[in-house]
Amino acid sequence: MQDFKQKMRTLKKPAVFLAIFLCLILILSAFFVNMAKKHPEFVQSRNRPWLNIQNEKKNSIDVLVLGDSESYTTFSPLEIWKQNGIASFVCGQTGQEVEETYYMLRRALRTQEPKVVVFETNSMFQPQNAAEGFSKTIAQTVNYYFPVFLLHSMWQNWLMGPEKQQVYYKGFVVRDIVEPYDGGSYMEKTERREYMSRVVRAYMDKMLAMCREKGISVILYSAPSPNNYNYAKHNTLTDYAEQNGAEYLDFNLMTEELGIDWEKDSLDNGDHLNVLGAEKLSRYFGSYLEEHYDLEDHRKDPEYSSWNEDVQKYQNAEKNAIRKIEVILEYLRKKKQK
Repeated sequence: MQDFKQKMRTLKKPAVFLAIFLCLILILSAFFVNMAKKHPEFVQSRNRPWLNIQNEKKNSIDVLVLGDSESYTTFSPLEIWKQNGIASFVCGQTGQEVEETYYMLRRALRTQEPKVVVFETNSMFQPQNAAEGFSKTIAQTVNYYFPVFLLHSMWQNWLMGPEKQQVYYKGFVVRDIVEPYDGGSYMEKTERREYMSRVVRAYMDKMLAMCREKGISVILYSAPSPNNYNYAKHNTLTDYAEQNGAEYLDFNLMTEELGIDWEKDSLDNGDHLNVLGAEKLSRYFGSYLEEHYDLEDHRKDPEYSSWNEDVQKYQNAEKNAIRKIEVILEYLRKKKQK
């Protein structure tokens, strides 16, 4: 009996220490989240989508978009709002990995009840093995439950001053550079399938199951990108969508229908679209959503009056970006003529 009491005393000290440590982490997490909401300018640009979706009015977003940079450079919620009045939001991040996508979706669903969730598919081809997947899962799980680890770099920005931030328009980033793509056709038909890692597939399965449980429709889409897509990926994604009852839109096979001009609409030689290309894809996507899903037009809803104000800011940024692109294109034309 004495031995048992001794063992309990021995275990009690680390248990108390662990409890105190967890309490401190939770308190710090709550503090950092509160400060981030009040001072978003001190949050790193890459983490801003995580914060921005939480700052949206509860249950105001009907279409939620997730993915890497191919999402926030191609899907423009305010372009769609102008045309269709659909309330959408992009939670994309630079190089967003599937583990981040999963927890971004979970966080967004805390405050939003979207009718449609849209996944840009480039991140579905990340080459992850089991060990990498495990370590990334641990890291993102910790960030989700203890956001102090995600936001800890705010201290540096408080001391040194805020970093130059990307401006987000409901998650979309206006890109005002043009670097033409001149590599020609890149979607050569084949029966080959691109490999999708088991880690990525497992996470995608979990996210689609989560959406099904909540009655949320799912769309997979591949943004026009010669650097990132080919027909083998198209085949894999077509198979996956059919197996899981999801819609799949491959805009790499629809560039003519969209009116993509690779001389003007490419941001960086076929990797991303600039604002001109994003306009075209977003208009098509808005019409597609309006036609295929029961989504409300909120443009006359007073609860969404701030969206109309945001559109004015977006249009100004859009016009400035287009003017800059035109200047660059004129320079490239003159350079070519010499």
